[in-house]
Amino acid sequence: MKGITFPAWHGKHYVTLAELLVRLGSFGLDLKWRVECDEFVDPRCTELEKRSADGGMDTLTLLSLTTPFLQLIDAEARGFAEDRVVVVLTEADSSWWDVRAVDERVLNDLRRHYPGATDL
Repeated sequence: MKGITFPAWHGKHYVTLAELLVRLGSFGLDLKWRVECDEFVDPRCTELEKRSADGGMDTLTLLSLTTPFLQLIDAEARGFAEDRVVVVLTEADSSWWDVRAVDERVLNDLRRHYPGATDL
């Protein structure tokens, strides 16, 4: 699995988990997600982990829990296709996003949207 890293802040705009989910497009639509939060900065973090406990949650449920705005600090969302991890979105210190994916096209699309992205 290859990956990229890029700043979570672009000027005054914070790139949210919800925004990244939308950027995944059809690649992320049918995935099951498990989320782990190191810091619980919002009550929704507890709900994210609760929904992740069993079989995970679908993309639309995750999207609904992360909008309209949820800024994470040290969290990881893993997307599964069946029992295989196909994408990992890691938010580090509310400053950086690391994105790993099995599909290089996903990474290329994110590189175009987020200037300054570099390979991990």
